[in-house]
Amino acid sequence: MPPEKLAQLDPVIHSRTRLGVLSILVSVKEASFNYLKETIGTTDGNLSVSLSRLEEAGYISIKKAFKGKKPLTTCRISEKGKKAFSEYIKALETYTGFKK
Repeated sequence: MPPEKLAQLDPVIHSRTRLGVLSILVSVKEASFNYLKETIGTTDGNLSVSLSRLEEAGYISIKKAFKGKKPLTTCRISEKGKKAFSEYIKALETYTGFKK
C-alpha cells in the first residue's frame, strides 16, 4: 500500500506499555495497578509514567484509595480512550491490510 494511504498511529497509544494497558482496560470494568503491572510485565516506574500519559490524554481515569491500610490504584478506560483505541486498531489495519 502506498505510504499516503497509511493512517497515523496515535503516539500516546503507540508504546508497548500504553497499548497493553488499553488492551486490558477495553475488556474489563477496571483493573488494579498491580494487575496491569503483572499482566503487562513492566516495572512500577514505567507503568506509572504510562498511566500518567494516558490520563493526561483523557484516555483513562485513575482512582487512588486504600484497601485496609494498603494503597490501591485502579484504572478505567474512558469513552475517549475506547474511541482512540478503536481508531488505533483501524489505523493498524491500514499497515497490515487485515480487516476485522
